[in-house]
Amino acid sequence: MQRSGRGLQRSGSKRVLDPTNGTGGGGDDDHAAKRPRVPALASVIVEALKVDSLQKLCSSLEPILRRVVSEEVERALAKLGPARIEGRSSPKRIEGPDGTNLQLQFRSRLSLPLFTGGKVEGEQGAAIHVVLLDTNTGCVVTSGPESCAKLDVLVLEGDFNKEEDEGWTEEEFEGHIVKEREGKRPLLTGDLQVTLKEGVGTIGELIFTDNSSWIRSRKFRLGLRVASGFSEGIRVREAKTEAFTVKDHRGELYKKHYPPALKDDVWRLEKVGKDGAFHKKLNGSGIYTVEDFLRLLVRDQQRLRSILGSGMSNKMWESLVEHAKTCVLGGKHYIYYVNDSRNVGAIFNNIYEFTGLIADDQFISAENLTDNQKVYADTLVKKAYEDWMHAVEYDVTARKSWPNINRHSK
Repeated sequence: MQRSGRGLQRSGSKRVLDPTNGTGGGGDDDHAAKRPRVPALASVIVEALKVDSLQKLCSSLEPILRRVVSEEVERALAKLGPARIEGRSSPKRIEGPDGTNLQLQFRSRLSLPLFTGGKVEGEQGAAIHVVLLDTNTGCVVTSGPESCAKLDVLVLEGDFNKEEDEGWTEEEFEGHIVKEREGKRPLLTGDLQVTLKEGVGTIGELIFTDNSSWIRSRKFRLGLRVASGFSEGIRVREAKTEAFTVKDHRGELYKKHYPPALKDDVWRLEKVGKDGAFHKKLNGSGIYTVEDFLRLLVRDQQRLRSILGSGMSNKMWESLVEHAKTCVLGGKHYIYYVNDSRNVGAIFNNIYEFTGLIADDQFISAENLTDNQKVYADTLVKKAYEDWMHAVEYDVTARKSWPNINRHSK
């Protein structure tokens, strides 16, 4: 099929993108001489691959970096002090012989929800840190026998010592320890002890083997106490986390993904429940994956919004779109050429988002287009969406496929 390439002018032996039909010879030559050279198509695709690989590398390194930074921050806090509990009054304490009031404290919030069989982690996958405080000063205790004590990790009733209560006795703490159900495996498995070093400790791998639906509050807490044989004669107040629910691992099958992957089912996005009304509406319109969702969002946002209907509020819609846009794009690119000579074309990314124009293997990104070129590009993009079966697919992860490009059909 022949498609016209109007809006192009020849300058010497090269064509230049210009949607106007200007006149005169010398002006064009001057313009061509001044126009900065832009990278060839192969270079553009390689650069796109570098950016994509960098995004994937950053995504994979983020949890590791968070853990390292978190651990270093905790070490610094232990030395600098004072460390204080956010917005909470200090609980009642029993004073030791040297006037110190010692209390254990969790310094990390848990990543929720928790599922049986899954690792217990801090927020954003960070390590869970604990400290030993002298509550008279608010500082971490970095010396003395208590600063290197071993601690037991326990499970507590979720309704033990509600937030507004100030203190508890050792007997009260022990009275709220939760054991496994009869005939069941130990409720909590993994590294059930942690050793303090200069008053700071990091909890190892912990896994719940049972859900929390069978106890009175339907919630658990993690607790810490000094292990037997350490800190004899001195009362060290135990620590506890916020109350949380542990769900059966089957519920993990319905978890949302952060970030979502292009090939994830569309119900992995926020506000779209598996087998729910929105899920069915999207599937009924041929939208099965996150990639399908993003492609329609780019090509026809109004249609996508209407598919979901009035049952989805604007606030829900914004959350859904925001989550979808965190998806890391793949290495595919598409080019829609003006005509069969393939001298001029529009380039699109994996989700059909326009990224720039190309003419005679020279590329101009969407951000660098002139006003006239933008008008020309808008027309070309609309034509491409209407005639997408003629878009050519490039996989930037496979260089060998560049010379032998197959037409993309969908």
